[in-house]
Amino acid sequence: MLPAAGCRKRGVMRKAVDRALMLYCAGSAALALAVMGGILLVILGRGLPTFDWSFIGSATGATLGSGGVRYQLLGTLVLVLTTFVIAAPLALGWALMQTIYLPDPRWRWPLRRVLYLLNGVPSILFGIFGLILFVKYLGWGKSWLAGGILLALMILPTVTIAWVERIEALPQGYLRAAASLGLSRGQIVWSVIVPQTWGGGVSGALLGLARAAGETAPIMFTAAVFSGVTLPDGVRQSPVLALPYHIFVLAQDSFDPAAGAHLWAAAFVLLTLVLALSLLALPLRLRAGEEATHG
Repeated sequence: MLPAAGCRKRGVMRKAVDRALMLYCAGSAALALAVMGGILLVILGRGLPTFDWSFIGSATGATLGSGGVRYQLLGTLVLVLTTFVIAAPLALGWALMQTIYLPDPRWRWPLRRVLYLLNGVPSILFGIFGLILFVKYLGWGKSWLAGGILLALMILPTVTIAWVERIEALPQGYLRAAASLGLSRGQIVWSVIVPQTWGGGVSGALLGLARAAGETAPIMFTAAVFSGVTLPDGVRQSPVLALPYHIFVLAQDSFDPAAGAHLWAAAFVLLTLVLALSLLALPLRLRAGEEATHG
């Protein structure tokens, strides 16, 4: 009887620990959602009254807090598109190297550790690195391309890990069937692996771009100015206007009512862009998960 009583006691304790852990996780999730919901409500409550469609379609005025954010939005889209064009092929190559072209697992963990280290680098350090390399050493000055390169390096871990996880979830039967047909490793990559995993890679890229769209420190040093430019017409000395940097500058003069109203409307535009990128990633992520489950 004693062993049975001890088992029952351990079972009760295990259930209590599981319940406490579940409550802790639910509370943490609720707190995170509450903070995010509060931020959204503040931005919506202060930004919507000032926002209208002419705010997007017009350029910033000569005085602080006047006009719209047309070129700030276009400049942010230029940076986001450049980031995607640079980060996507790098992430695909890294993911294939880690999962396909390195047969020895001992070499895979160092590559993933490099990704984790890169993901932990503060954004301000990326900005200082870009300032030293692109602005000073290469003599580019402030350039949209320098900003795109730095943002691509920042989101590279997110995109690569998403692609690695999708490749590792690919049913091995697909690869064995392709190999039995006599396809080389390169042919298997381009005819089987990439078509079957592109959804996971693109969803990771969109989530990374949602983060990159709101970064200020890297572009503040290398790519963005507050006024005086429209769209880039080259690489050297070719900065852009960008929503994060625009909001950062306006926040320093937020006690001015005109600047404050313009600030919250610009924050609403940036929030809408970030949410759009995140929502675009959701169906691709769900589709990738369904394919992995059915496969």
